Amino acid sequence: MGIDVRLNNKLICSHCGNDCDGSISAYDSSFCCNGCKVVYGLLNEKGFCDYYKFNDRPGLTIRSNISQSKYDYLDQEDIKQKLTLFKNNEQSHVRLYLPQMHCSSCIYLLENFHILNNAVISSRVDFVRKEIFIAYDHRNISLSGLVAELASIGYEPHISLSGNDEDAYKKADRTKIYKLGIAGFCFSNIMMMSLPQYFAGDIEIEKPITLALRYGMFALSLPVVFYSGFEFFSSSWNSLKEKYLNIDVPIALAIAITFIRSVYEVFWGTGEGYFDSLAGIIFFMLVGRLLQDNVSKSLSFDRDFKSFFPIAVRQKIDGGIVVKPIEKVEAEDVLVIRQDELVPVDGILSKGKAYIDYSFVTGESLPAEIGIGEMIYSGGKQTGEKIELIAVKSVSQSYLTNLWNKNTFKDKSGSRSYIDIFSKYFTVILFVLAGIVATYWILQGRPEILWSALTSMFIIACPCALLLTATFTYGRLIRMYSANGMYVRHHNVVETMSKIDYLVFDKTGTLTNHHLNGLDYQGNELEEWEKGILHSLADESSHPLSRAIASFYNKVTPLPVESYKNYPGKGIEGWYENHHLKLGSARFLGIIERENIFSDSVVYFSVDGTLRGKFNIKNTYREGVVEMLALLKKKFKLAILSGDHEGEKEYLDGLIGGENKSLFTQNPQQKYDFIVSLQQKGHKVMMIGDGLNDAGALKQSDVGIAISDAVNNFTPAADGILDGKRLTNLPKLMKLAHAGRYIIYFTFLVSLLYNVVGLLFAVQGKLYPVVAAILMPASSLTIIFLTFTMSGLIGRKLKLND
Repeated sequence: MGIDVRLNNKLICSHCGNDCDGSISAYDSSFCCNGCKVVYGLLNEKGFCDYYKFNDRPGLTIRSNISQSKYDYLDQEDIKQKLTLFKNNEQSHVRLYLPQMHCSSCIYLLENFHILNNAVISSRVDFVRKEIFIAYDHRNISLSGLVAELASIGYEPHISLSGNDEDAYKKADRTKIYKLGIAGFCFSNIMMMSLPQYFAGDIEIEKPITLALRYGMFALSLPVVFYSGFEFFSSSWNSLKEKYLNIDVPIALAIAITFIRSVYEVFWGTGEGYFDSLAGIIFFMLVGRLLQDNVSKSLSFDRDFKSFFPIAVRQKIDGGIVVKPIEKVEAEDVLVIRQDELVPVDGILSKGKAYIDYSFVTGESLPAEIGIGEMIYSGGKQTGEKIELIAVKSVSQSYLTNLWNKNTFKDKSGSRSYIDIFSKYFTVILFVLAGIVATYWILQGRPEILWSALTSMFIIACPCALLLTATFTYGRLIRMYSANGMYVRHHNVVETMSKIDYLVFDKTGTLTNHHLNGLDYQGNELEEWEKGILHSLADESSHPLSRAIASFYNKVTPLPVESYKNYPGKGIEGWYENHHLKLGSARFLGIIERENIFSDSVVYFSVDGTLRGKFNIKNTYREGVVEMLALLKKKFKLAILSGDHEGEKEYLDGLIGGENKSLFTQNPQQKYDFIVSLQQKGHKVMMIGDGLNDAGALKQSDVGIAISDAVNNFTPAADGILDGKRLTNLPKLMKLAHAGRYIIYFTFLVSLLYNVVGLLFAVQGKLYPVVAAILMPASSLTIIFLTFTMSGLIGRKLKLND
C-alpha cells in the first residue's frame, strides 16, 4: 500500500520522515529503523494508515529522543533487585507505576508494547492501579532501556525505591490536587472579574477598568491552561504520535478553541473572551477525574488489602506446624511448601530439594532446580517433595492477581466487549459529527454559534462514564464477592458467570467436609515406624483424604520419606530406608476388591508390595449442601463427579434429581472430557472443585472455581477461589452475577442518554461550555451512585455481606 517517499531527491522514512538509506524496507516502503517499520506495519494491519494521507511529515520516529543515560542508575544491581519481581536466565519481570495512564487508548498502546520492542515478551496493564507488568528479555534490553522506551512514548514511570508503591501514588495524588487547587483558585477569581460585565447591563464600564479586567482574566487563565490543563494536551499529543485518537483529543481541542478565541477577542478588542468558561471546563473536568480515580482506588484497595485470597500456608514454628492466612505472612517466616503447592512469597530455600515450575510466571513448564540458600520467586510451584523456605517479604497480592490474569493463559471470554468496540470508534464519530455541525452553521452564516456548539460538543460527549460503567459495576460486584468469601481473578469471570447454565461439582473435598469426618483403620496392626512413615507420607499431599490420614496420626513422630511422588487421582508413594511405601486407591496398589458396596472413601496402604491395611473415611457433607443443591437445580442443570466408588450414587442422584447425573470412578482426564462434552452441546459450564485432581476440568470450563479449606490449593487453572465455609452461598452469588448484567445495561443507557440529550442541545448552540463541563463529571457521579446503590440493594435482598 505504501511507496518510497523522497524529499528534495532524498529518500525519507515512510513513517517519521527522517532521512534513510533504503537498507530497511517493507510494505513497498523504506524506513530509517526497525522501530518505524514495526509501527508502520502495526498501523497497516489495524487499518490506520489513512493517517499518513493527511500529513506532509508523518509520525515521529520511534528511536527515542529521551536520553537513556538518565536511567542508568536502574542498572545498578542493588536497585534493579528492588524493582525486579522475577528473574531467570532469560527474562525478568517488573511492575512500574505509570501516572499518565487514564483511558482505554492507553491500555491498547501499552498492552501492545511488545510490538514496538521485540525484547518485550509481554505487558499487562492494571488500569485501576495505573501499573504495567512487563516481562522482558534482559539479554537484549536493560531495565534502563526499557524505562527509556516507555518514557519515549509518553509514559515515564514513577520509580519508587522505598519498596512501598504508596509513595508513588501519594506523589501523583498531590500533583493532581495542586492542579485542581490552582484551577479552582483561578476559576473563582476569573468569575469575580467577569461579574462587572455580567451586571453592567447597558452601563458602559470605563475602558481602563475593562482592559485591566480582561488582561487580569487572561493572566489567570495561563496557569489553568498550561499547568492544570496540560495533561489533556500531553495525552492527546502522545496519542497522535502513535496514530490513534484517545478520548482526551476532543477535550484538548475544546480547551484550545476556547483559549484561542478568548485571546483573539481580548487583544483585538472585540470582546472579553470566555476565560470563565475556559477555567470552568478544566476545573470541572479535573474534579470528575479525581472523583473517578478515588472510586477506582477504593475498589482496588478493597480488592488488594481487605479481601485476601481465602487460602493459607503452613508455617513452621518451635511447637510444630501452624496454618497461617497468606495476608499475615511476614519476612523471616519459615514456610512449608508441599508438592503442587504455590509459593506465595519470595523466599530463600532452607530445607529440601526444590524443583520449581514457573509456568505460572513465565509460561514455560520446565522445572528449575533450586539449591539451598537460593531464591525462590513468588508464583512458582513445587513439583517435588516437601520443602521449607524463609520468606524475605510479605505477600504481594496484586502481583499474584496479575499472574493469575496473564495472557499466557486462555482467555475464556471469547468475545470482544461492546465497550471495547464503542471506545474504538467513538472519537472518530464525534469528529465526523463536529464536521457536519460546523458545515451547517457556516452555511447559516452564524459563526458565533459554531464556536460555542463545537466546544460544548467536545466536552459533553466525553465517553468516560460510558466506558467505565462496566468497570465500576464489576469492581463493586468483585468487592461484594470478596466480602462473601469468593475471590475472582477478573471482571470477565463475573460476566461469564451470568451466562452459566450448567454447574458441575467435584464431590470429595468440595461437597464433603473431611475435617469433620470419622476415620476407621482396618488391617494389620501397624508398628510405630509404620505409623511414622504414614504420617509423613500423607502429610506430603494436599488431598483431603491424605490430610485426614495425616491428622489421624498427628501425635506420631514423623519419619523422613524420600523420593516422594504424587499420581493425581490415584495415590502417592515414597521410600523410607529400603522400604517402598504406597498409599492410594485399590487400583493404584493393584488390589482387586469390590468397593461399590461401601459408602465411605477407602484408602489402602502397602509396604514393599504387601497390603498392610485400609482406611475407611466417612463422607460427611458440608452443612447446608442439601438445601444448596435443591435451590440450584431449579435454575441450572447439575452434575457431580467423583473419583470414589459408586456407593453414594443413589443418594446423590436423589439430591440433584431429574435429568441431572452423578458420575463415579472418574479420573482427571474423564472429568476434563465430561466438561468438553457439555460445551460441545452448547452449554456454558461452571466447574466447582478442590483444584487437586480436577485442574484440567477447572481450566477447560467456562468458569472454574476452586474450593479452599485453609490450605494452599491456589491453582492458576481456576478463575476464582471460594472459601469452603461459604460454599452454600453459591445460589446467591450466581444471582448476584445475573443482576450485575442488568445493572450494566441500565447504567450504560443512563450514561448514553446523558450524552445524546447533551449533544442535542450542544449542536444547536444552546449549551454553554461551562455547563457542559459541569454535566460531564455529573454523569460519572450518577453512574457511580446508581452502581453502588443498585448493587447494594440487591446484596441486601440476597442477604450478602457488603
